[in-house]
Amino acid sequence: MWYLLALSLLVLQFNKKISVILLMVTAAVGAYTQVLDWRALTFMAGLAIIAGAYCKFSGKVPRTLLEILLVLASVGLMLHLIPGFHNLRVLEGVRAGPESAPFSMYYNFDKALVPFVLLICLKSLFTTDTRPRTKPWHWMALVVAVPVLLMVAVALGGLKVELHQPQWLFQFVLANIFFVSLAEEALFRGYLQQRLSSVMHPVLALLIASLLFGGMHYAGGSLLVIFATLAGLIYGLAWMLSGRLWVAVLFHVGLNLCHLLFFTYPMWQRLPHIS
Repeated sequence: MWYLLALSLLVLQFNKKISVILLMVTAAVGAYTQVLDWRALTFMAGLAIIAGAYCKFSGKVPRTLLEILLVLASVGLMLHLIPGFHNLRVLEGVRAGPESAPFSMYYNFDKALVPFVLLICLKSLFTTDTRPRTKPWHWMALVVAVPVLLMVAVALGGLKVELHQPQWLFQFVLANIFFVSLAEEALFRGYLQQRLSSVMHPVLALLIASLLFGGMHYAGGSLLVIFATLAGLIYGLAWMLSGRLWVAVLFHVGLNLCHLLFFTYPMWQRLPHIS
């Protein structure tokens, strides 16, 4: 089922009809396997009705109100506030290394719906032609910024260099691409940053989207908020320079993968000193 959901997201940009059909089949399987209960199915049916109304109405006021509803639904899905989604826990309390804090990982059905919802609001969610001219050094600087940011986290005491070769690397990459990064980039870069850029200076839009992205990580403490905000600047610049959502997703997944393979993940857990 999860591979089918990932496939539906992969083809969403290129063929919406096939992608929606795949999503419907996935939802049916999800209902059968009890990943989705009646509340999630009812919510998804409601989204379909709102989407149909949004496409049908031509007036600015009703479309704006419906778009607000769709964006609020996306935020609810992102934050796992919508009941009825029983996401699969793939990892529970695992440690990437001896000095890494334990963590759990899920395949998120609710979060995976976010790109579908936002594409209804903004047809240019995945690609836009409004991007500045770029030079090779722009991209080189952006690539270098990824390890630099991780080393800054080390200097601040949040991480420590620790090499890993986890057996669950494939599951981690699959979850990060389709059930985490794509949804987050769709909301914060593809939709929010793009919408803000149409009414204000693109740099200001980049800063606001990055700050909101950092604020979403408040549960992890102030250091994680700062780290996520700076990471959001990297992802936002990747979107701004390329005009392609998948490029921002690539940087997002790349940073998370570098974090996992070369540093304590998700953070450094200081062990008590035993004398």
